[in-house]
Amino acid sequence: MPQNCIAPRPEENGEAMVQGLTDMSETQSKSSQSGIQLSMYPITLKFEEVVYKVKIEQTSQCLGSWSCKEKTILNGITGMVCPGEILAMLGPSGSGKTTLLSALGGRLSKTFSGKVMYNGQPFSGCIKRRTGFVAQDDVLYPHLTVWETLFFTALLRLPSSLTRDEKAEHVDRVISELGLTRCTNSMIGGPLFRGISGGEKKRVSIGQEMLINPSLLLLDEPTSGLDSTTAHRIMTTIKRLASGGRTVVTTIHQPSSRIYHMFDKVVLLSEGSPIYYGPASSAMEYFSSVGFSTSMTVNPADLLLDLANGIPPDSQKETTEQEQKTVKESLVSAYDKNISTKLKAELCNADSHSYEYTKAAAKNIKSEQWCTTWWYQFTVLLQRGVRERRYESFNKLRIFQVISVAFLGGLLWWHTPKSHLQDRTALLFFFSVFWGFYPLYNAVFTFPQEKRMLIKERSSGMYRLSSYFMARNIGDLPLELALPTAFVFIIYWMGGLKPDPATFILSLLVVLYSVLVAQGLGLAFGALLMNIKQATTLASVTTLVFLIAGGYYVQQIPPFIVWLKYLSYSYYCYKLLLGIQYTDNDYYECSEGVWCRVGDFPGIKAMGLNNLWVDVLVMGVMLVGYRLIAYMALHRVKLR
Repeated sequence: MPQNCIAPRPEENGEAMVQGLTDMSETQSKSSQSGIQLSMYPITLKFEEVVYKVKIEQTSQCLGSWSCKEKTILNGITGMVCPGEILAMLGPSGSGKTTLLSALGGRLSKTFSGKVMYNGQPFSGCIKRRTGFVAQDDVLYPHLTVWETLFFTALLRLPSSLTRDEKAEHVDRVISELGLTRCTNSMIGGPLFRGISGGEKKRVSIGQEMLINPSLLLLDEPTSGLDSTTAHRIMTTIKRLASGGRTVVTTIHQPSSRIYHMFDKVVLLSEGSPIYYGPASSAMEYFSSVGFSTSMTVNPADLLLDLANGIPPDSQKETTEQEQKTVKESLVSAYDKNISTKLKAELCNADSHSYEYTKAAAKNIKSEQWCTTWWYQFTVLLQRGVRERRYESFNKLRIFQVISVAFLGGLLWWHTPKSHLQDRTALLFFFSVFWGFYPLYNAVFTFPQEKRMLIKERSSGMYRLSSYFMARNIGDLPLELALPTAFVFIIYWMGGLKPDPATFILSLLVVLYSVLVAQGLGLAFGALLMNIKQATTLASVTTLVFLIAGGYYVQQIPPFIVWLKYLSYSYYCYKLLLGIQYTDNDYYECSEGVWCRVGDFPGIKAMGLNNLWVDVLVMGVMLVGYRLIAYMALHRVKLR
């Protein structure tokens, strides 16, 4: 393991880091106190000449023509971080900090040039499972408590060799280490109700990554939006984690002086170009040596950010854009002359060291692609989903909405006489329409609302997409089936439909069948568009088309567009409900003393009551097909 990592290590952390490099027995022994073995393999992160460009389409005012122009986001970033060190990326907004962090964490969706090596090896599944990535935004389930959040994460990310009790003990230890004991049983909270504080949410996010005992910890703006005291507490926790032999890289926007002095190394970016790399304690001295000294006592981070913006020290007047550009060019030139060459030479020297222990670790980790089985992931995700939605599923508003409509409908169709065939068929069509559209609109929101969580957890390799998809579908069934059951039970008997238990049960099964099909279509819309506004708009258009083509309003559809009704599951549901209530040879009193054949009633004759098994089969194809479309669409969601 190379010891010449550019920046001299602070004396107070030297011993801890050497232990992290040479002997991990201390780390393992801490885990073994609770019977848990979570080995940590030190990782030295090295990145050379990282360049990242994106294409920007520009539209010309002349004839509406357009051209492509490349914009450089990262321009030749080089550096190294050793176990036990914290590398801080500083720079103004838009300087490329988050992009560089994403590149180092293997989360950059598009390719970039340059090399990023982990103990001399490229990014792989082995490295991914040893890396913790804490995003700037805390993506957490609002209705779970702190303990539940970490416990379900532990169940999914820790190996199956650990028992459930051992994972719970590990969660308790992480909670204690992060100072979350006071809020263990408090809900996370969200926009609609108050939960834990912002600093506590950040520590929960860090705790989710600490559960796997990561060798490499990447954090994006961990102190963003926090007050100075809370930010200092967060960074103190991160410093303590680094001292245990972990490699820590963090972006940070405007650190206080106390926080700045916790950093071992600093990378300073200006418009994607590096203008400083080296020990945090040497930054002021370096800039003084290249002609940018200050006569005032200032927070080093403030000086560095001013320089990254092109503002010279002790400037008393507002600088022009040209002056700022000149300062930036001067700093980039000084970096190339004073730091770049020396840095590359030392990185080349580091390549001569071996990483045999990491190769052995990678061999052990690669033997299993997933920490847990498919069934285990499914059951845990199902439990978590039920717990998260325990307040949402059977809330009073939704129950009132459905039950009130059921009673109102029952009153409107109160004991409809058998002779009023038009009204009775209208009630059956109302069944097919209401429970064809209500679950559709509810399901549309499912995947767009969980997109950020899905990206976060899938990027960490927590579970298979198929196990998540199945758990999400089955977890919604209690609400999706309970409410329509109550609805049909109320309005069926109040409406005076065929008073036969078998007929009632078959009618209920058809309605529930339609509910599952509608839910599948809603899931497909949401997964395809991943945008709530667009998905609801598409759902509105679709429901209107299905309503018109459902077989009740328009009975003689023109031949060139008759195919439209066969796309409507409301059409099949309505036809099945008619077929359960009536046969062609049934009779009703069409006028006083006159009995007519049901099969000759225009609305029923147009639908037809034959070959109902075909309608059941078509709806079955829709039920499976819509969900397959949703599943394939989720595969397209970018995880990086």
